[in-house]
Amino acid sequence: MDLKELKTKKDSELHSLLAKWREELRELRFKDSNRQLKNIREIRNIRKNVAQVLTLLNSDKNSTDIENNKNEENK
Repeated sequence: MDLKELKTKKDSELHSLLAKWREELRELRFKDSNRQLKNIREIRNIRKNVAQVLTLLNSDKNSTDIENNKNEENK
């Protein structure tokens, strides 16, 4: 999934995608350890997706924290 598509999603959707991808990553790691996985690159792609979602969630959190701090300072 592209970063542009992820930016349009709500936090709840991002959290559900994150949970889904983490579960899929866990299953792929088990398959890899048992030598059942054909395409190892899938692990890399899912890890990248997880990192992008976490970055978006943290940037939203940080931007709201900064705005709240500015509002408190102005009062």
